[in-house]
Amino acid sequence: MRKETVTITTEFIRLDALLKFSGVIATGGEAKETIQSGQVLVNGQICTQRGKKLRPGDTAALDGVFLTIQ
Repeated sequence: MRKETVTITTEFIRLDALLKFSGVIATGGEAKETIQSGQVLVNGQICTQRGKKLRPGDTAALDGVFLTIQ
């Protein structure tokens, strides 16, 4: 498992944007499909909302990559 910290300068980042910004997923279309198919965990729970707002302290995981928002 690879762990990464993603620093944001705004109040929140949307889940699909986080996956693209961090380089875990290459395109928005791929992010949409991956999230809606239930492959992404947010704070340890399956999340199918691509517009889910993540704030500092939240986590997201996909394919062995664990992202922490800071």
